[in-house]
Amino acid sequence: MPVAVGPYGQSQPSCFDCVKMGFVVGCAVGKAVGVLLSTFSCLRIRMRRRKLMGGIGKTMMQSGGTFGTFMAIGMGIRC
Repeated sequence: MPVAVGPYGQSQPSCFDCVKMGFVVGCAVGKAVGVLLSTFSCLRIRMRRRKLMGGIGKTMMQSGGTFGTFMAIGMGIRC
């Protein structure tokens, strides 16, 4: 399938590039939200030191992966 060329010789990104970009952006947004929410919830139940960092890291990776997957699926549907 030929790639569409814009008026200035620029090609549009492929569908895989759009899905990849959606995953990366969704992962970044999910991690940021995960840090905020998990910090408050871990401090609320009085976690300290190593448990606090582990809880924040685990929640950050889970929310980043989940939101990244949904964004990748959404970008895949669009293209």
